[in-house]
Amino acid sequence: MTEPKPLPQLPLRTEQLVLRRFEASDLEAFHAYHSLPETARFLPREAKSLSQSMETVGRYANFEFEKEGDWVALAIEAADSPGLLGEVVLKWLEGCGQAEIGWSLAPEARGRGVATEAARALLKLGFEDLGFHRIDAKLDALNTASAALCERLGMRLESRQVDKWHYKGEWATEVVYAILEDEWKARKPA
Repeated sequence: MTEPKPLPQLPLRTEQLVLRRFEASDLEAFHAYHSLPETARFLPREAKSLSQSMETVGRYANFEFEKEGDWVALAIEAADSPGLLGEVVLKWLEGCGQAEIGWSLAPEARGRGVATEAARALLKLGFEDLGFHRIDAKLDALNTASAALCERLGMRLESRQVDKWHYKGEWATEVVYAILEDEWKARKPA
């Protein structure tokens, strides 16, 4: 992937969700779940302060996706009910047409298939619209909910790197799940 492909028109729509750019009005809801220790548990940083949430929402609202290192960060909301449920992100990694996917949800959206549907839409965007060759997800090995999500998406466990990260006062084992464009195209529609 040498030349960036433009993002398709936003928002993206799925059966039950709308994935759109962040807006200033998302700040309160974003901060409500990102200020929770349970949300920050498997993220590199502690729970966000209000000023950190403001900075993040501003960056997410104004993302550009033109070169390696750029991020697509999309707000998730229900198609039939406005309001922020979480976010999905896709980072264009350096070299060879690869990307990394991630997600974070408000507590009321967890366990309802929201992350699966949103992440599937982002994989579709990455492979079918942007032309990536490989997309991975890097997780703390203790994050079994996200590992199960990766498996539902058809991603395979590629590696387990013991004591890879030191954050929040302890060592964490990183697991990497990935899927190739050919695997994405060959999967059975879900």
